[in-house]
Amino acid sequence: MSDRPETPLLNRIAGPADMKGLSDFDLTRLATELRKETIWSVSQTGGHLGAGLGVVEMTVAIHAVFDAPRDKLIWDVSHQCYPHKILTGRRDRMLTIRQKDGLSGFTKRSESPYDPFGAAHSSTSISAAMGFAVARDLGSETVGDAIAVIGDGALSGGMAYEALNHAGHEGTRLIVILNDNEMSIAPPVGAMSSYLSRLYAGQPFQDFKAAAKGAVSMLPEPFQEGAKRAKEMLKGMAVGGTLFEELGFSYVGPIDGHDMDQLLSVLRTVKARADGPILIHAVTQKGKGYAEDRPDRGHATAKFDMITGEQKKAPSNAPSYTKVFAQSLIKEAERDDKIVAITAAMPDGTGLDLFGGRFPKRTFDVGIAEQHGVTFCAGLAAGGMKPFCAIYSTFLQRGYDQIVHDVAIQRLPVRFAIDRAGLVGADGATHAGTFDIGYMSSLPGMVVMAAADEAELVHMVATAVAHDDGPIAFRFPRGEGVGVDLPERGTPLEIGKGRMIAQGERVALLSFGTRLEEVKEAAERLADRGLKPTIADARFAKPLDRDLILQLAADHEALITIEEGAIGGFGSHVAQLLAEEGVFDDGLKFRSMVLPDTFIDQANPHDMYEIAAMNAEHIEAKVLNVLGVKVLEKRA
Repeated sequence: MSDRPETPLLNRIAGPADMKGLSDFDLTRLATELRKETIWSVSQTGGHLGAGLGVVEMTVAIHAVFDAPRDKLIWDVSHQCYPHKILTGRRDRMLTIRQKDGLSGFTKRSESPYDPFGAAHSSTSISAAMGFAVARDLGSETVGDAIAVIGDGALSGGMAYEALNHAGHEGTRLIVILNDNEMSIAPPVGAMSSYLSRLYAGQPFQDFKAAAKGAVSMLPEPFQEGAKRAKEMLKGMAVGGTLFEELGFSYVGPIDGHDMDQLLSVLRTVKARADGPILIHAVTQKGKGYAEDRPDRGHATAKFDMITGEQKKAPSNAPSYTKVFAQSLIKEAERDDKIVAITAAMPDGTGLDLFGGRFPKRTFDVGIAEQHGVTFCAGLAAGGMKPFCAIYSTFLQRGYDQIVHDVAIQRLPVRFAIDRAGLVGADGATHAGTFDIGYMSSLPGMVVMAAADEAELVHMVATAVAHDDGPIAFRFPRGEGVGVDLPERGTPLEIGKGRMIAQGERVALLSFGTRLEEVKEAAERLADRGLKPTIADARFAKPLDRDLILQLAADHEALITIEEGAIGGFGSHVAQLLAEEGVFDDGLKFRSMVLPDTFIDQANPHDMYEIAAMNAEHIEAKVLNVLGVKVLEKRA
């Protein structure tokens, strides 16, 4: 284990109240120690590192100036909340982060009063902060200031602009801190920025512009024009102060988000004088102090050695589903120049970084803008292209109206590659792919598939390429496959047709998706008891393989469906078919194994499915129960 850094000042901080008596010099020292502690902590557990390192000084300054938890601090997405957790009484539990029964990797209301609003999806913070601010204005005695910290990446989500527009219209006191880690401040600009920030801190807000203008007028005439341009650049960096001011916000910045003096000066002034919505533009460096030279700035990491940076990853036994998808799509695209790929700010996570490396002009990252991404795909399909919309299940929820209105109603052949299906492990409930079977299968004309293994995924990519008669979706989980041999190229499947895996008697197990491996293991356990179930892989939740399902029902006394999704999905569609066909009238015993009606917190995937009662032993128990077989002893 890497030696834990010495943090004498941080050791005295049990909560934000302990920071109130510290000098500005000591707050700077505290930030240094907090950065070291964050790096050490994540080296022991893995997790999101870079975002937190980029906001260390900001986190210290906010807690030193404001009075949480009465003042509501809301972190957008909240990958960056690790330093915040350390300062708010959770330091002793940081080594449990993203683990079963441990701390969440995101902010979470049930975890701490210092997390007033949970997050994990993007672009929600300003809306939530606006809600708190209006609640305060309407008389809530539990709310002081509302502060939203949002990254420049999250500003690519339209919801952030909807909230800015509303907040500017209402005119209520609201503080938005733009954590801009995509830019650096060059020395000349940094000096001007620092000077203007001191002016801001020394003047009432209504005098900001006049102070800046006065500073320019004091310069020798030859320098005035250049200074004016510098001033406008400072006030218009990135999306620019002008835009925010037109939306009704006072705009301050950009300031150096790692300069404690600037941060404290501006935040104290804002706290003392703000009488409406204000946006503070702070430029930061993601991964600062450790991972700033990595391509991803240390966004997410396994456990690592603090000295060498080497990550401690378990060796892979099979390729990941994501990689199999990407490689299959590349092979198809080499033969079909109409194939294009679209993602929403997740090229690495969806495998489209590989596709983009091969076909850069046919790859589109729309940013954190799932709604736009889906309708963009619809337009591409209407224009004769074959768009693959590669978005995690949990994030595709954000574009559902567009799936309905712009894709399904118009029967446009958009191909939805739904990654992270089912329970995903350390990111917990906010990232679980729980609902897509239900929300996709309910749409007329939508084809919905689930890959039982990585070879099936190759065939489903080929099926999606060949399918031009309306939209089609295929889902697959996070992590590595089961190790089956992969075909050189996929073969399109017959739409709405499943496959038999093993013929048995009495009970049929109809699996949809990657629980098939657990079903096979359950069958082996049942064989020890003299029971041999039939096993089938549905492949399609919509359209259902009507003939296969009715035959299974006719040939067995019991039928059990298994899926990695919530109630209302595959099993519900099977039950509807059986009911309409009158099968239940003849006494079929039917059960549907789905994820429970609760949100399951983070753990490793096996433990999460243990909580969901969907592992092999649970499938075995379900079979024994439905057949009325009594279990006298507990299996070892």
